[in-house]
Amino acid sequence: MARKKKNLPPKKKKEKPPVVWEWSGDGWTARIIDHPDDEGWALSMTRDGDDEPVQIVPWVMGRNKKDPKPLNEHDFRTQLKAAKDFLIRRENQRRAAFRKSFTVYTANDEPISVVFDVIPDEFEPEGVLTATDAMGDELARHTLPPGFKLTRTWAKAWVADGLPRPQVG
Repeated sequence: MARKKKNLPPKKKKEKPPVVWEWSGDGWTARIIDHPDDEGWALSMTRDGDDEPVQIVPWVMGRNKKDPKPLNEHDFRTQLKAAKDFLIRRENQRRAAFRKSFTVYTANDEPISVVFDVIPDEFEPEGVLTATDAMGDELARHTLPPGFKLTRTWAKAWVADGLPRPQVG
């Protein structure tokens, strides 16, 4: 005996999620773009208000090997962390390029931190020489030309002389 088919509503096709090429949040925007250096795709991470992206990384191809993989929140969060880490490393590297420091000891074996920081400025850069004790108290501060060369030997002699204003010629 043949079974009678019930009148069921037609099955709805699953709607595909929209292809997301841009994702914004936390003051950042991620965009999938044509890879600037070769064929394929790249993801650019740009801070809101910046003209240039902070980071551009290769992006994964989709299943058809033609279009990019869609961007989702997990991918955005991962790339956001990477971009923020990149900024931190860049700032630390920039700061290290403009800083020289030594720890030297007084005759009483007390550590003194001697630091020379160059404060970059397009028109009038300057250097700041500071000495601090183990408690972080500033013992001396002098503004010097940015070309001043701090060495361990010079720092030891300066501390031994009582931290006078350096004579720079």
